Amino acid sequence: MKTDRTQLSENNLDIGELIKPYVRNWKWFALSIAIAILIGVLKIRYSVPEYEVQTKIQILEEQGGSSELDVFRDLGVFGGGGSNIEDEIEVLGSRSNLIEVVKKLGLNKKIIAIGQLKSSELYNNPPFNVNFIAPDSVIYNSKNDFFITISSETTFEFSNEEDGPVQPISFGKPVSTGVGEVIITPNIKNIGAYKDRKYMVAVTPLATMAEVYQRKIDISLTGEMSNIISISLNDPIIERGKDILNTLVANYNQNAVDDKKAIADRTSNFINDRIADIYGDLSSVDQNAEDFKSGRGIADIATQTNVNLNIGAANQQELQNASVQLDIASSMKDIIDNQEGYELLPSNIGLADASIASTTARYNELALERKRLLESSNEKNPIIVNLDQQLAGLKRSMQSSLGSVTNNLGMQVNSLSSQLSKINSRIYSAPKNERALRDITRQQQTTEQLYLYLLQKREESQITFASAAPKSKVIDRAYLGSRFPVSPKKPIILLASMILGFLLPFSIVFIKDILDNKVQNKVSLEKLTGNIPVLAELPKISKKENSLVKLGERTVLAESLRILRTNLDYIIKANKSESKKGSIVYVTSSASGEGKTLLSSNLAMIFANTEKKVLLIGADIRNPKIYQFYSGKNVDKLGKPSRNKEDKGLTDYLVDKTLGSREIITPMLVHEQTVDVIYSGKIPPNPAELLMNGRMKELLDEVVDEYDYIIVDTAPLLVVTDTLLISEYADQILYVTRAGMTELKVLDYPLKLHSEGKLKGLAFVVNGVKDSNLGYGGKYGYGYGKTTKKWWKF
Repeated sequence: MKTDRTQLSENNLDIGELIKPYVRNWKWFALSIAIAILIGVLKIRYSVPEYEVQTKIQILEEQGGSSELDVFRDLGVFGGGGSNIEDEIEVLGSRSNLIEVVKKLGLNKKIIAIGQLKSSELYNNPPFNVNFIAPDSVIYNSKNDFFITISSETTFEFSNEEDGPVQPISFGKPVSTGVGEVIITPNIKNIGAYKDRKYMVAVTPLATMAEVYQRKIDISLTGEMSNIISISLNDPIIERGKDILNTLVANYNQNAVDDKKAIADRTSNFINDRIADIYGDLSSVDQNAEDFKSGRGIADIATQTNVNLNIGAANQQELQNASVQLDIASSMKDIIDNQEGYELLPSNIGLADASIASTTARYNELALERKRLLESSNEKNPIIVNLDQQLAGLKRSMQSSLGSVTNNLGMQVNSLSSQLSKINSRIYSAPKNERALRDITRQQQTTEQLYLYLLQKREESQITFASAAPKSKVIDRAYLGSRFPVSPKKPIILLASMILGFLLPFSIVFIKDILDNKVQNKVSLEKLTGNIPVLAELPKISKKENSLVKLGERTVLAESLRILRTNLDYIIKANKSESKKGSIVYVTSSASGEGKTLLSSNLAMIFANTEKKVLLIGADIRNPKIYQFYSGKNVDKLGKPSRNKEDKGLTDYLVDKTLGSREIITPMLVHEQTVDVIYSGKIPPNPAELLMNGRMKELLDEVVDEYDYIIVDTAPLLVVTDTLLISEYADQILYVTRAGMTELKVLDYPLKLHSEGKLKGLAFVVNGVKDSNLGYGGKYGYGYGKTTKKWWKF
């Protein structure tokens, strides 16, 4: 288990690797932030500042009888409901209210002084006045811009476009524009002081400007249960902002008073018309009542009518009781007449005759007794026969009694009906006068009450209108909320600029890092290779730099090759067999162009610098490149005339078995260092078969005891099988990757071959690493011993 110190070290390493791409590009971050801040400063410098103007009002609640609408509510014309603060806020900021404000202040007509970088609007005391001859209906709905340049005390230049052709015109003369004719007049005495200054006159429809200010004005309650409303507006001209808010409140209050006046006028007119009509109706009803009583000689009908009503009520009650008894007796008689057997009869049905009730009870007792006996006997039983005779007698008795009762009740009902008819005839013959008089009296009372009510409401309406007050009370007239502008907000703009300036390069680096699937340096490769070592990383060199290192050279390439030499020596000595003198090192890669030949050539040179005997073999017989490095004015052949005078190479040796190793070796003097080279030779048609014929092993066995190091530049491993065919002869295999070119997933192939035992002694080298990406050696070792000036001492 790892210690806490080890875990902490690994965590710190991970964090360092995480932020390293961003730290490495700190210059871009600094440049981006500087540019963003500069843009923010320019925005602040050339933006038109806006200031917050505020006002506060209190919405006054309607008192008990102060609203003219109460008249109509009492009459049932409108429903009830009090003032709603939220509704008043909507009315205050309504489009129609703002249209009136824009119209009163003339906000749809602007004069703007045009500057080179920033234009400014003139609100108070512009240098000239613009007088429109067209009707207001045209001005209020038009959109047009035109430009005026002061020429002298008496003239100006007019144009319909900012850079369009100009027309010299004298002050006071009409000018034809898109909104009709316009007359421009000076507004100050010394207008010549404004010579050559250009102004734009902008005309905007009222509705458009009202919508603009409707979005800019903020109306809110100061508290949840409060009636105080706060109104604020951000505007670049403080005085205009104050005028807008003050006019908005004044117009709101005036509209409320006008509404009350209109309602009061309509109420008074309505009541006066109704009073005139009702007064005539009331006089007519009074005259009708007087004529009716005098014409029929009516004194007091109420007493006689009450007596007849009492008698009629008693008679009607007796008739109702008799009718009920008659219905019950008839129903009982029908039940008995229709009964075939001896079933039970209903009892206690409300008949006044007690004998019928007792006979019914006795009949039911015998019927129950008969039913009980039939459960254990039959109808021929003497007892049951006796019971049948008794039940038949009782049934005949009840039929006779019910018939008598029915006849008596029928006569009683007829008699009572006759008496009731007589009483009703007396009642209905007299009340005709009473009913007529009652209708006249009721109409008279109703008309009189409505007449008095309307007189009262007319007075109340006049009193209410006389005491009508605005809907709101101004607590604070429009004032400047703060002497500092609310827009642009300098701290927020500068902070946002810094954040955006930081995020832009951060996003680019972050996305680039996420999409990066290639080897970048030694550190990134070590994460993939695990236990397989990454011996060194070589810097990226330009075309102007020497491709082969010189003796005593202190370049980054030379130092990185020395690190490679040291690490490679350590691995070779740890695994080297004591039976042979030299060490065979293969240099391969995934594909062409990753720098394996560059590494092979320089590795031979760096080993030669230590006075070791080195042989460089060009075993990439399909695409030989060794000659590109070992040619030119700095390379001299040192071979004797008898040795490889025909420049034969490896392929010649593999084909011709009579050739010896000495006949293909070419001694070279390169930058004052001696290196023996075996060129690849002619490109054969069958490279793989040549490498398999055994001559390659003979060559390596022959030279291994003569040289300290045999560097073999082999073919790319991922492209062809040549290297894999001769891999068993190597003591160490250097696999070259190129930063920014070799994909990480490609390295799965050599790692798999190594795990299967097909590539022994595998180690990696990273080539073409940018200076900013160099890992441990580049950061700490490559600049050692150099004297460099600090950036501030240039």
